[in-house]
Amino acid sequence: MSDKVLDVHEKPTPGKWLTLSLQHMFAMFGATILVPQLVGLSPAIALLTSGIATIIFILVTRFQVPAYLGSSFAFIIPIQVATASGGIGSAMIGSMFVALVYAIVSLLIWKTGYKWIMKLLPPIVVGPVIMVIGLALAPTAVGMASTVQVEGEPVYNLLHFSAALVTLAAAIICIMFFKGVISLMPILIGIVVGYLYSAIIGILDFSKVLKAKWFEFPEMLIPGIDYSFVVTPTLLFIMVPIAIVTISEHIGHQLVLGRIVDRNYIENPGLNRSLLGDGLGTLISGLIGGPPKTTYGENIGVLAITRVYSIYVIIGAAVFAILFSFLGKVMALIATIPTAVLGGISILLFGIIASSGLRMLVDHNVDFGNQRNLVISSVILVIGIGGATIKFSETFEIEGMALAAIVGVLLNLLLPGKAEEKLTDETA
Repeated sequence: MSDKVLDVHEKPTPGKWLTLSLQHMFAMFGATILVPQLVGLSPAIALLTSGIATIIFILVTRFQVPAYLGSSFAFIIPIQVATASGGIGSAMIGSMFVALVYAIVSLLIWKTGYKWIMKLLPPIVVGPVIMVIGLALAPTAVGMASTVQVEGEPVYNLLHFSAALVTLAAAIICIMFFKGVISLMPILIGIVVGYLYSAIIGILDFSKVLKAKWFEFPEMLIPGIDYSFVVTPTLLFIMVPIAIVTISEHIGHQLVLGRIVDRNYIENPGLNRSLLGDGLGTLISGLIGGPPKTTYGENIGVLAITRVYSIYVIIGAAVFAILFSFLGKVMALIATIPTAVLGGISILLFGIIASSGLRMLVDHNVDFGNQRNLVISSVILVIGIGGATIKFSETFEIEGMALAAIVGVLLNLLLPGKAEEKLTDETA
């Protein structure tokens, strides 16, 4: 991309450095804190680990790739399922094994090249699996938006639903009627507007903010201390297959980012290094109680608009995220965001996830007149959204999204008539 303001290794002036880094932090802020709130983790630890993971990624990629790592939405349902079956520690263990998959794939790419993974994960598999991620979360979003808990039971509440609708409307207006950086922060802006509306209608509780300390250490979850390190086959099959989707997402982001900054990141520093950096970030996050990580499209969008590609700006954003995670008052304020507001923004966000899977199929001209493509996508969608389960024993089962991803890959490998397909820069 021409007319760059700052190239990857150029330093901004101190004033611009501060402003540009804060801009990147706020671009990822809304989505990064939303994931932990949906799965029962600490928003503070999500911010802390996003900053740490980003710095690790930049180190592993030799200061060449200006990408920011935030909380991955692909793991919301797997984390919820793993937590329900074995506690939040199970989800953290699963996250570590996902990181191990990244490391293994990175090693294979280093030794054999990257073309095989492009063929293993074509759009006809990845697109429907991404659709499953968004659509399977739809009931969660609607329930959060329209109900409140009364004696442990969800009860419809119009007042709370109005807060969800205001939040949703603000985010849509942000996307449709604004340009530039503002259009890249619909989640954050929607939450802020919904929060202000919630304050007006009186559904906020500030008692925890008043009690919170200004400086507070993020709540960590350490294996062997906060939970027992127990690995089961079911746990692995709940979490690990989702790496199929996140690796595909990673490749797409690297291609798009490379096009923006006019570099070939698949070749240099290499897909093996960027995947390893992503995996190590997820590993460290899981070791201290944070959600799995992924490169963020929001921050890639900020790079495209500002034409500031400086790696130092991304490092600055990571440092700010780490600092914010220790501000107890700020984290307590985040915890007061009503469930309805989170539900309202989730309606849009989960829908966008599903639509991005559909967009992948359209962008790659996937022909549904081809019976092979029709079979693969149909089976993935119904198994994933329907929550199909294969139980091998009382302690070992594969279900829902994980099963859909595995079946999709197997069908693509086994069915005749396979076309030469590959992921391109539209996969992001």
